[in-house]
Amino acid sequence: MSTTTTPATATATAARTAPAAAAGAATAGPATVHTVVDSPCGPLTLVAREGGLAGLYMTQQRHRPDEDTFGPRADLPVFEQATAQLAEYFAGDRTDFDLDLRLAGTPFQQRVWAALRNIPYGETVSYGELADVLGQPGASRAVGLANGKNPVGIIVPCHRVIGANGSLTGYGGGLDRKRWLLAFERGTQQPTLI
Repeated sequence: MSTTTTPATATATAARTAPAAAAGAATAGPATVHTVVDSPCGPLTLVAREGGLAGLYMTQQRHRPDEDTFGPRADLPVFEQATAQLAEYFAGDRTDFDLDLRLAGTPFQQRVWAALRNIPYGETVSYGELADVLGQPGASRAVGLANGKNPVGIIVPCHRVIGANGSLTGYGGGLDRKRWLLAFERGTQQPTLI
């Protein structure tokens, strides 16, 4: 059975998903749970929805959803996998992640977040270069907004996007963390930030 998507159905779908996407978080419910793990960047809150990783939030992160939306604490296989892969990353033994992600966002945000996963470890691109990759060279500001709403920091490496002039610009986890993550990936940083 094939499904045809028309502009009307695409608009209707976007309208249904926009509120959750705008919040940038998993909606609390029986299928939404969380755990907290330690890292060199401080505590990381992992949020899962329907068994897949839907969020990774740092303390004092911009766009961090209200903790009530994270659901109860739980142990899930995806949390074990994410914790193990994050430990490998922070040990310098992993350069990308292989996890079941359940990212809630608009179609444009989804495209930006997919493109972020293609930025090689230890490298950076500008917002404009990322917009070019997406085939939308005039959309660097929109790319920046989508980048800032990334619900799964570090794993979806939004920290690897910088300003056109090489400046760090913003980062939801804070510029100190962005600076630390970039230096860590280049092998020039101390083992812990916090």
